[in-house]
Amino acid sequence: MTGPHPGPPDVPPPGAGGERGPWEGPGGPYPHPQPGRAPQRLSPKVLLIDPVRMLPSLLLPLVGVLFVGGFSARSYGFAAVGVVAAVVYAVVRWATFTYEIVGDRLETKQSLISRSIRTIPLERIRGVDVSTPPMHRLLGLAVLKIDTGASGDEEEAKLAGVTLDEAERLKAVLLRRTSAPAAPGVQAQEPAQPAERTIFAVPKKWLLYGPLSGAYLLTPFAFAGGAVGLAFQWGDELGFGRDAAWNAGQWLWDHPYLLLAVAVLLVLAMPFAGGVMYAVFNWDFRLKRRDGYLVAERGLINRRSVSLEFQRVRGYEIVDGLAERWAGVVRAWAIVTGLGDSETRGQLLPDVPRNVAFQVAGDAIGPYRGELRPHPPVARQRRLFRAIAPWAAAALVSAVGVWVFGTMIWWTLLIVTLLLAAAGVPLGLDRYASLGHGYDGRRLSVRSGSLRRAQAVVERRAVVGWRLRQTWFQRRAGVLTLIAGVGAGKGGYSAMDVSMTQAVELSTEVTPEWLAPFLRQNP
Repeated sequence: MTGPHPGPPDVPPPGAGGERGPWEGPGGPYPHPQPGRAPQRLSPKVLLIDPVRMLPSLLLPLVGVLFVGGFSARSYGFAAVGVVAAVVYAVVRWATFTYEIVGDRLETKQSLISRSIRTIPLERIRGVDVSTPPMHRLLGLAVLKIDTGASGDEEEAKLAGVTLDEAERLKAVLLRRTSAPAAPGVQAQEPAQPAERTIFAVPKKWLLYGPLSGAYLLTPFAFAGGAVGLAFQWGDELGFGRDAAWNAGQWLWDHPYLLLAVAVLLVLAMPFAGGVMYAVFNWDFRLKRRDGYLVAERGLINRRSVSLEFQRVRGYEIVDGLAERWAGVVRAWAIVTGLGDSETRGQLLPDVPRNVAFQVAGDAIGPYRGELRPHPPVARQRRLFRAIAPWAAAALVSAVGVWVFGTMIWWTLLIVTLLLAAAGVPLGLDRYASLGHGYDGRRLSVRSGSLRRAQAVVERRAVVGWRLRQTWFQRRAGVLTLIAGVGAGKGGYSAMDVSMTQAVELSTEVTPEWLAPFLRQNP
């Protein structure tokens, strides 16, 4: 769509009086908007998608209308009116939504009932997420989400139906800040496509590591729970009634062997279903470097591309679970300032071998070249106590129950708690072995955890403060937790159960200029 577009108001030339020009930001000049472009609308093809996306919310009312009306001509008429109303609503919403890049900002306007204008300065954009859900991909469309880090885990703006070419054009304009402004009276050109370099492409055979990721293993139980919830919530509307669903559940409860068989089937399905879901979300995972941005692309059904501004990356976090650690694989996330939904958008690598993860993260962001220092032996004692004592206390209670009642349930509880207490020994030792902290002159690293072990590597410039935390039990043990305040990621990363000497040494190494006045000896 083209049409007249008013030029920018008269302003002083860039740099006059020491001030930034109208097309400049802290990172340099912005791409000049192309004159003659009128406010843009989403692709008309989105009208084929919006009504379908609205069907789940309309399904329950439509089914209710049909059942209440007894599937008469009138009930079908009311259902048809509801579908038409949804289509009309989608058309009106499409016709009243526009977006436009005006100077150094992006403006989106919505005039459905009340007029709403959202303005996003280009200098505050932290990342652009381009995804292609199945229906969008079929129609050659994409969903573009803009993140400024100012709205928590929600995107600041979303264009849910632009062409693939328009998505790439907008992504280049919104992320590229090095193009020179056009001279007065000269038509600006679209920014050139940035150079792209693939840092790492995850081999498809490594998708077999998917079942080791705990979250995906629960997929069969999630589906089973959803089916049970659907039966109880929509039982009446679907024709078999909630009482039928309740009776079916009661019948299964009365047949424990059948219920046990269902549970065993769900457990056996965990690796297969978890592997399939993992492959769907992480298919053809590629980490790229493009014009000052780290770009992660992944997905089979919904292809997703996430761009992270490299200047705002402050480090990375390497995470593994117990099963992943046994297999020698880890996952990696970027630590980025002002990034919403960092657990999803900040992912650098899915499950890959440990040495590959550290090498790729080091090449993309920066390596950590130091050794992790062990924590004092009292930290091992604390972890052994916390891993064994609760189950030992439960075993003691169970033993009393066996002595008083002597029933099978108390014997079962006693055996289970004793086994868990015994398992606490290797768990406590592993938790202690996972502790560590260090500094290599450029980057700080801390590590902790066992069932979910995480090692954070943070640049020195990202540390904005230190905090010492000590519980009553830590005071008795003579240790404390040193937290490095970081204006990115989780906001702080902890070296747990370190001695006072270690805490002072680490903070002095990383930020000596902060602590020198307090450590200086009086003459």
